[in-house]
Parts: sequence; C-alpha cells; structure tokens
Amino acid sequence: MAAAGAPLGPPFDIPSFTISGVLPPYLGPTATDPASMSPYETTLTRIANRLCSSDERKVIFRGLLQYRLALSGIGLSSGFQWLSGSFLEDIETIESRPPRDVDVVTFVHRPALVADDAAWQIFFNSHINLFDPVQTKAAYRCDAYFIDMDTPPENIVNQTRYWFGLFGHRRTGIWKGLLQLPLAVTQDDTDASVIVGP
Repeated sequence: MAAAGAPLGPPFDIPSFTISGVLPPYLGPTATDPASMSPYETTLTRIANRLCSSDERKVIFRGLLQYRLALSGIGLSSGFQWLSGSFLEDIETIESRPPRDVDVVTFVHRPALVADDAAWQIFFNSHINLFDPVQTKAAYRCDAYFIDMDTPPENIVNQTRYWFGLFGHRRTGIWKGLLQLPLAVTQDDTDASVIVGP
C-alpha cells in the first residue's frame, strides 16, 4: 500500500489511512497535481482486498456490487461512481463500530433510448427504487445519489460541487479522500465478487 503522502502506484493503489483514520484528500506536499488528488481512480478488486476486512464490510461491498448490476440491468453503464462514507474510513478505530453503508454518487449519461427529457423522466420514475437513497440503502446498503450528465453544464458543476463538498469531509470537519470507479460492469466486478465470497 502507498503511504499517505506518497504518490499512487501505477495505476490504482488506494492510499493508506491518515492518522485521522480517513483517506488523504491529496498526496504529496501540496495539492497542485490533479493526478494526486481525490477522488482516486481505483478498481473493485483493489477495494475488496483493501477494505473488506470484516463480515460487515463484505456485506456492504456485496450490496455495492448488486447495486452496480441493477444499474447495468436498466442500461446505465456510461459514467463513473464516487464512493465515500464510513466504509472508506477506519471507522472501527475512530468510532468503535463497523461501517453501516457506503455513500455512492453515480455520474451517468442517459441511455440513447431515453435521451430526451420526457423519456428520461418516465424512465427515472419507473426505476425510482434505484434512484431514491432511502430505497437503495435498504436494498443495497448504498446511500446512493446520482448526477445526470446530460443536463446543462452549470447544473453538473453545481451538483458536483455539492457532493464533493459533502462527502469530502467528515461531520467533524476533517477533509478526506474519495474513490472513483468506472460505472460499466466488467470482469473486475466478477473478480471482486469472488474475493469477498457469496
């Protein structure tokens, strides 16, 4: 594992927790290199190996894998996801408890068949179980939100600013790092599932 403050290895190492028990918000002496700043691009197999060290964590991770499959099943595969929350912290040490869920922000492009606003609204409403965070948390242990990347740029920037500001800090005000995954389900999902088991 890369030590906090050290450059990430090629290409997907997850940084070590800081002394505060969180992923560092950036690596190196300053935050001037975009490649060394959170969100850190990674893979599901890296997450499985690095963060699924308990039964509780494995349950949350399996939920994330199932959530990704459900999104893929309705044609949502173009985009990426940010992960945050206690699942990405050393919460067992910080608060003497296991993580309860994983925070997920899905940045998604609309499928071609529902690209216009009217069709997208119908599509969205018919799959509300995958867009409503109350339902996704109950079904998948994912406190899930989304950003529609086929809306005006100002909207995308505003929502990104909001979610990065919210999930880039603990409630105590400590700045922390996030992880980023491609949205498309690939062999990486299958390999990660094997690592954590059924």
